[in-house]
Amino acid sequence: MVAPLRNDPWSVADMVGMSHPVDCSKPYDTSTLAGKTILITGGASGFGAAFARHWAQHGAHLIIGDVNDRAGEELVAELRSAPSTAASQVIVYQHCDVTSWPDQVALFQTAISSSPTHSLDAVVAGAGIIEKGNPLTPSPTSTFDLPYNLDPSTNNTPPPPPPLHILAVNLTGVMYTTHLALYHLPRNNPNPNPTPSTPQSSTRPRDRHILLLSSIAGLTPLPHQTEYTTSKHAIMGLFRALRGTAWQAHGVRVNVLAPYFVDTPLLPVAGRVLLAGVPLGEVGGVVDAGTRLMVEGGVRGRALGVGPGVRVVDGGGGGRVEGERRQAVWEIYGHDYERVETFVWRYLAVMNLMRGIKGWVGVVTDMWGICFGRRR
Repeated sequence: MVAPLRNDPWSVADMVGMSHPVDCSKPYDTSTLAGKTILITGGASGFGAAFARHWAQHGAHLIIGDVNDRAGEELVAELRSAPSTAASQVIVYQHCDVTSWPDQVALFQTAISSSPTHSLDAVVAGAGIIEKGNPLTPSPTSTFDLPYNLDPSTNNTPPPPPPLHILAVNLTGVMYTTHLALYHLPRNNPNPNPTPSTPQSSTRPRDRHILLLSSIAGLTPLPHQTEYTTSKHAIMGLFRALRGTAWQAHGVRVNVLAPYFVDTPLLPVAGRVLLAGVPLGEVGGVVDAGTRLMVEGGVRGRALGVGPGVRVVDGGGGGRVEGERRQAVWEIYGHDYERVETFVWRYLAVMNLMRGIKGWVGVVTDMWGICFGRRR
């Protein structure tokens, strides 16, 4: 049971069970990763592969989906042969195009059948792509901002439809993943009849967690990355909507990561040029933030930003310095339910009240007309 964020009967944060802000300076216990079955889309490279490597070291069972079969199979072979991997650990790769509903259904079915508990504990919607190339030069594969074929002689010819493949992967794919997660995660009830293969420890209440991946582009626009920015803003919208319902309706935690520019293959060349001389975030910071959200079962409805590590000085008052540390993970975007959403809740309550009053007035008016032969 999470303590109220505020002693306010109108607090929507309390109503939806949103937890307290995350203290990213405190250590966390990774032992709860052992035995968890975690499905990761886009898990063959980038953040997904980094999560898989780290969580496998702590005993998690992993089901990885991606379209890059070579990278996925190499990653699974690497993880299975690692000294820290137990013989009983399940690590599986399966081809999955996240824009294909049948592919995603099949991936989740594989996860359920492969899991030692035949259920899922967590789902990471990690698949995502970005527009690459020179943002200032049109190309035969036009982007949303720069439609191909801008020859003035073709002014009367409508352009072809925009590709929207980035939206398909980053938004539709994530919506598919999340929908399937909301179907499967509530079904991971503990085994009521423990056996030697399903010990008593597996009967304790189990975690249910959806981890979404947004971006700094989900909080601020990126020029010439219209589709990507739109998709990552949409992920923040999905997060805000689900954190108000998923816990109360399904007992499913929903959290989100919003990394700053991180040095991964996803960062296009043009982006690297524009960011020359600017500190970049590190994959390790994203893994740290994702792991914290994965293992701390009391964290619900929170967003963590990940940027370059900065020096933080802890003061003891009176100008004294008690210590210093480097921190790359920060709590962000977590208080709108305590302010904006409370206003929305009250506004809707007033509107519903007025609608109810108007309804009763309508009933009285109609009854008056029936009794005295008049119509409104």
